[in-house]
Amino acid sequence: MSIGKTGQILLADIGGTNARFALSQGDQTAPIDYVKVADFPTVREAIVDVLARRSGGKPPQRAVLAVAGPVTNNRCVMTNSPWVIDGNELQPDLGFDSVHVLNDFEVVAWSLPALQPADLIPLGGQDGLPGEPLLVVGPGTGFGVSCLVERHGARLAVVTEAGHATLPAETEHEERVIACLRKRLGHVSIERGALSGSGLQSLYEALAEVDAAQVPHRDAAAITKAALEGSCELSRATLEMFCAILGSVAGNLAVTFGARGGVYIAGGIVPRFPDFLAASAFRARFEAKGRFQDYLRNIPTRLVTKPDASFVGLKMFAEHNQP
Repeated sequence: MSIGKTGQILLADIGGTNARFALSQGDQTAPIDYVKVADFPTVREAIVDVLARRSGGKPPQRAVLAVAGPVTNNRCVMTNSPWVIDGNELQPDLGFDSVHVLNDFEVVAWSLPALQPADLIPLGGQDGLPGEPLLVVGPGTGFGVSCLVERHGARLAVVTEAGHATLPAETEHEERVIACLRKRLGHVSIERGALSGSGLQSLYEALAEVDAAQVPHRDAAAITKAALEGSCELSRATLEMFCAILGSVAGNLAVTFGARGGVYIAGGIVPRFPDFLAASAFRARFEAKGRFQDYLRNIPTRLVTKPDASFVGLKMFAEHNQP
């Protein structure tokens, strides 16, 4: 049975390589459609193709699109694909009443209140305070940070560029590693210096130089694999430093945003080693804020393991922003 235009929403999660689409109405969300970005010259043609197969010939009322890139004036020029996602052009062109274009980490922040215990792995802390800000940080291709703030019944996801802030050091060993990175990179950001795929590789190479270790070239996946297998001492030390730095940065951001509702770890890297993270210095470093240690001790940290959390966030945004 086809669904009429009224009330139906097109949800999308658009990356540089793949895009995922789903139609939603009420409590029901249809199965996700996977599309290769390279198969379509524009996002418009991809949407037309999906709707031709899924909508029963009746266009949805609205669209909410998550994109892996910065959004300005409801528009995103994708970094790793030729697509330009412009909500103000797509809306009249495709007959939608409205089109919202959101940063992908903004969408993850919107998902947080709806995530269930089965979607999360607890990493210490208490229960969190209801109504207080919820923070999500995510090492992946880059380092994403967004904070969901609720005041007087209204919600806002604050999108940040915190990944480009300066990488902090909390031990003499880390100071030497960051000094080595500074010679290579100039400014050592959180993202480039440690908390991303390329950052993990930079950390490994700098640690090898500081420790005078002779090791083969490895990318982030190989470093993680060798660390978890125990086949490379330097890879393990690199992953341990990665987790410790992640704790420090997450703690810094928690006090910056007053995220007493909870801090969530997402992104493509950390869900691959939840047990390693839990056994690491992550939580101790998260709380290590001197006089504010008690403040941090009460904040829960959780690892997001739900693979389609972005669609939960898209739906939450759509429900909270009814026309």
